[in-house]
Amino acid sequence: MSGSDPGGGTDAGANASAGIDTGGGTDAARAVACAPVQEQRDFPIAIIGAGFSGIGAAIQLIKAGINSFTIFERADEIGGTWRDNTYPGCACDVPSHVYSLSFEQNPNWHRRYATSWEIQEYLIDVVDKWKLRERMRINTEITKARFDEQSGTWTLTTDGGETFTARVVLAGVGGLVDPSYPDIEGMDEFAGDMMHTARWNHDVDLTGKRVAVIGTGASAVQVVPTIAPIVAMLAVFQRTPGWVVGKFDRIYPRWLRNFLARFPFFLRASRFAKYWVSELRGPIVFLDSKVLSKIGTWLSMWNLRRQVRDPELRKKLTPNFQFGCKRVLVSDDYWATFERDNVELITESIERIEGKGVRTKGGTLHEADVIVLATGFKLGLAESPFPVIGRAGRTLSEAWEGGAIAYKGMTVAGFPNWFILMGPNTGPGHTSVLVYTEAQISHALQAIKKIMAEDLKYMDVRQEVLDRYNDGIQKRMKRMVWSGCKSWYLSEDGSNHSLYPGFAAEYVLRTRKLHPGDYEIARS
Repeated sequence: MSGSDPGGGTDAGANASAGIDTGGGTDAARAVACAPVQEQRDFPIAIIGAGFSGIGAAIQLIKAGINSFTIFERADEIGGTWRDNTYPGCACDVPSHVYSLSFEQNPNWHRRYATSWEIQEYLIDVVDKWKLRERMRINTEITKARFDEQSGTWTLTTDGGETFTARVVLAGVGGLVDPSYPDIEGMDEFAGDMMHTARWNHDVDLTGKRVAVIGTGASAVQVVPTIAPIVAMLAVFQRTPGWVVGKFDRIYPRWLRNFLARFPFFLRASRFAKYWVSELRGPIVFLDSKVLSKIGTWLSMWNLRRQVRDPELRKKLTPNFQFGCKRVLVSDDYWATFERDNVELITESIERIEGKGVRTKGGTLHEADVIVLATGFKLGLAESPFPVIGRAGRTLSEAWEGGAIAYKGMTVAGFPNWFILMGPNTGPGHTSVLVYTEAQISHALQAIKKIMAEDLKYMDVRQEVLDRYNDGIQKRMKRMVWSGCKSWYLSEDGSNHSLYPGFAAEYVLRTRKLHPGDYEIARS
């Protein structure tokens, strides 16, 4: 990843230019900074997170002529998921022509499925193109937010003790941010190197090492075939096998990239076609249909048979749950890796980790120099990412005691002018998450324009509207495949507050128009 200059946004003057009141700086500096956008001087907007959601929201605000915003990012660089995940083989499992902002399409993707470093480069280029660093405060983590009903403003507190005031908050912190570490006895006893895929230690050279990989999910199917050729021995510990379909990845030759750059119509056509192919395949993944699931099962089993010749190994790698119930994995070479002489699939349960390696329940010690934890992320929808205090002193964690819910995944009753990007029940199981993200940005922008145009104090979704929407979502979940097995999609009570039960196109249509009647409106 390329380095970057944090630029503006690190002092009171830069922050004032973005419309955020820091409580510091001179009046003269504030006047000069705000002068170009006179009508926005009293309408600061805070964007929390500089991943796809935050960056996309910032661009759309600028395009709408709204410049009074600041982006807060807790890390030292933008990118979110694609900044943090740099493990060997890391790539997107959605075609690159679809996994990019529709208003910032990129003809220069090198592969059908972009690698993490290329996606990160894309995001950095977009940020630089729109000069967003001037409106950004990196290394600034928001640790608390409180709403004042009298003024209709949010006060945000940072980890450094600073406070900022905002009329509207766009929270793009993401649901899968912090690594999930397994609860295995003796993890602190291991004498070698241990790392999570989301916190890869590039100082550790795996060449010629004995490596143990714990987990067989989305990150494992990428890292395992990538490191297998260079390690001495690779032991992969599998608790539950997953359904894996072919990726059919390929390199985009230079002539094609040049062609798409010269004729952007064909890039848009490629994006359109790939999106609708994923939509048409959607019911195979998310509907609880034995007939449709058999199609997915057949595709996955065909992929298994073409990669693995050993029938006993195939049996160990074959799931016993319905296709789509857990996340469907995408790879052309994961299963084939287990036929290598230096790779072993271990299905016996782990008992503990010891100084020399991993001991399984049968008593066997699998010695290792390095342990890789491919165990995914904590689901950030179970609770508020930090204390968020709304009307009447009620916290977002209290509002979500029975599970995280939000109207159209974006707004929660009692938390006015707070818009969640990629909130509860807005994750896709079958297509690009950015389709949902862009729909949410558009919806929130409609609300911001209304608040500004009519000088409203706030808009707060009505509780009955939120409850009715959530009831409909949860009723539809009964017809989805996800409730049939245990996965990270589900809360402890078995309810699904992660995914949207339907097509992306339907979600876009449902969020296309802001309905003011759904909100309690307070005027200044």
